[in-house]
Amino acid sequence: MAGLLNKRAGNRDLDKKNRRCVLRSIGPVLVTCLLLFAGWSWWTFVSPHAYAPPISSVVAIEEGDQRVFVYGTLRNPLIRRLIIRAPTDTHPATLPGYKKQGLDIVEAPGAKIAGLLFTVTPEGLQRLDRYERLGIRYERVRLILTDGKAAWVYRRLK
Repeated sequence: MAGLLNKRAGNRDLDKKNRRCVLRSIGPVLVTCLLLFAGWSWWTFVSPHAYAPPISSVVAIEEGDQRVFVYGTLRNPLIRRLIIRAPTDTHPATLPGYKKQGLDIVEAPGAKIAGLLFTVTPEGLQRLDRYERLGIRYERVRLILTDGKAAWVYRRLK
């Protein structure tokens, strides 16, 4: 009986060694993949070098803070902070007359979309344009929220 217990204990030690060996060999690959993904994400969504908006889609940005209504990914405070590079105070807001359809919003009388409202500087709005790929994937339009004031909203291009 004692021999069987010693054999099981030896197998456990061997399993631990095997796991450590596997982790040592997989670790550098995982770290490399993570770094490549982080670099690709920065290049694609944040870098000014990877994006130039089509001239036909450029919407003039006025001076002063800009109101922005978001209903999707940009509701996440971490993503917003990474894109805008500044903290944002958000407030719940509602967009009347629209409903979500996949990644887009479409007109729908009587419907409304819950989202967040925040203000950004003109530079922050340019960063959001770059993130949303203004003119390539999304357009930026002014819509009236339930508070009666206009805000920028990103809509998918057809």
